[in-house]
Amino acid sequence: MKFFGVNMLIIVLILSGCAENEGIAEENNANVYMNVSNSSEVPKYLRANETPTYPVGSQVIINANHMPGMEGATATIVGAYKTTAYKVTYIPKTVGDPVKHYKWVIHEEIGNAGIAPFEPGDHVLLHVDHAEGMDGAGATIESAKPTTVYMVNFFNTKTGSEVKNYQWVTEDELSPMKK
Repeated sequence: MKFFGVNMLIIVLILSGCAENEGIAEENNANVYMNVSNSSEVPKYLRANETPTYPVGSQVIINANHMPGMEGATATIVGAYKTTAYKVTYIPKTVGDPVKHYKWVIHEEIGNAGIAPFEPGDHVLLHVDHAEGMDGAGATIESAKPTTVYMVNFFNTKTGSEVKNYQWVTEDELSPMKK
């Protein structure tokens, strides 16, 4: 019985460590975003949204902190696509530590994706190189939302460096420029 109690305590401690604030770029994720791909290539079956809220070429404000220096940056829309966006936890192929609450992987970047979206808890194989070690990594779907995703160019507010073709920011993470 003592063995059972110790195991339960360990499980509770592990699970309590997972209840982190999902609105903040996590410490273990900060370095993941330092090596983001700048490719303008999109998945083969991804289709452009013909009537997005923010058309290609428009300027917006980013209200997301996927990486340090992103929130509050002015961005230019490079592409707009209708899909399902997933928040995932994955273990990079190049590093042993899990990357938790990664935003966003889209439906077309997941191996064996059919028409129906994946559900939270589903285990999938990533086919994307947004960050080092992502391509071929196993992941668990945390959340799924149908949305328009945007590819954007912006200047990092912390480093001043240009981030080109950042994939992906969801529509609710953007706001129009104030005139």
